[in-house]
Amino acid sequence: MTTLVTGATGFVGSAVVRALIRRNESVRVLVRETSDRRNISDLDLEIATGDLCDPSSLARALQGCRVLYHVAADYRLWIPRPDEIYRVNVDGTVALIRAAMDAGVERIVYTSSVAALGINKNREPADETTPVSLSDMVGHYKRSKFLAEEEVGKLVRDFDAPVITVNPSTPVGPRDVRPTPTGRMVLDAAAGRMPAYVDTALNIVHVDDVAEGHLLACDRGSIGERYILGGQNMTLREILSVIAGLSGRKAPRLRLPHNLILPIAHGAELIARLTGKEPFVTVDGIKLAKKQMLFSSRKAKRQLGYQARPAIMAFEDAIDWFHDQSYLARGRTPETLSHKEIR
Repeated sequence: MTTLVTGATGFVGSAVVRALIRRNESVRVLVRETSDRRNISDLDLEIATGDLCDPSSLARALQGCRVLYHVAADYRLWIPRPDEIYRVNVDGTVALIRAAMDAGVERIVYTSSVAALGINKNREPADETTPVSLSDMVGHYKRSKFLAEEEVGKLVRDFDAPVITVNPSTPVGPRDVRPTPTGRMVLDAAAGRMPAYVDTALNIVHVDDVAEGHLLACDRGSIGERYILGGQNMTLREILSVIAGLSGRKAPRLRLPHNLILPIAHGAELIARLTGKEPFVTVDGIKLAKKQMLFSSRKAKRQLGYQARPAIMAFEDAIDWFHDQSYLARGRTPETLSHKEIR
């Protein structure tokens, strides 16, 4: 039987596809007509052209599939038309899972995000049970992922949808072609364009470990449960210091207060609305930076056998890949890159 993967041209999705192919699975991928297919151009797989917003294309893509990995998402921290992100992340997810149930799919792994989870105010790593509500969500991306998880939960409870949810933290590694907001941070730091930092923290995980976690969730996860696929908790200062060391640069020492950067972000978004180009810094990004995004993967380790390598290995692989692809050689990211990632 065939396995369908959505978001296969993106960062996390392409890693999931490669993990499946290494396991000799028969893989079909759902891609849009206009998708950048560099991440899958060298792989032996079947391509189904379609879109999450086109129900008929979903039904065709799911024919004969036993397993579905729904990795696709609109990942933007700034968007001129917020309704687009909800249409893909919420409505598209519901439509796909309903189509998968109609097609007789036996297991569905839904890629959510730690963005949909709660955060502890005492800086203790959060887990799948940390209290959270919609009012805690900052920005449209986080709100869309929270609402999508709620809709998935209803499908599991009310219609016995065979869904296991995974919540990746902050993936880093090779094949971040667009790149993601985190990949752009790695690029800027490696190029010496981040002379200062703010007081925040992230959970860094190698993208290939996230991919393996998806397969483990399918094999061993319990329907209706969710699993954090994370790695190492690090402050932004620690992250930038590691990247500086790998790039032969000096680590930044200047810490900037969040409130100093917030007016700059407002100005950048105003310019973005006038020009149509994405801002280099966003209001939501600065608000998110006030939160310490610390997470624990104990549940995934205990129930799935999930493991993650040290964060420095993720940064090494990311920097090597960016260098090999001439992203760093040019001293800047290509003009065609954007913060939008269809994962």
